[in-house]
Amino acid sequence: MATAAEPVLLARPAATIRAVKPRDIRELVHFSDDEPRHQTLFESEHLWSEVICLQGAQGLGPMSDPASDAILTVISGEVSAQVGKVRARMKQWDSMLVQAGVELTVRNASPDPAVLLVVAAPPPVPRLTDG
Repeated sequence: MATAAEPVLLARPAATIRAVKPRDIRELVHFSDDEPRHQTLFESEHLWSEVICLQGAQGLGPMSDPASDAILTVISGEVSAQVGKVRARMKQWDSMLVQAGVELTVRNASPDPAVLLVVAAPPPVPRLTDG
């Protein structure tokens, strides 16, 4: 009887791994009455992550990047998310994949504040915005 091949794990050479100091995400959780707050958690040549804080009826989007896939995770609260044409109400610990080129819109969906974590690879290209 044939068996499936064992997966091969490729290790990076120790010289290319850089020590990264751990960060407490709670230190990035700050809310504003005026607008959504977002702060970069980590950024490297290959990966970018950001903490987004929403309260009241605040929201972000639509936003997209033609070359970056992203994962949206609700750390606390509830949000209404639209990814492309798909809408979903997301609660704490829910995650959603946002594929490259697909628009994402998120809005706080409860009276309580919401905290989101977005992780994208490769890092999105910064864009100039008006205002």
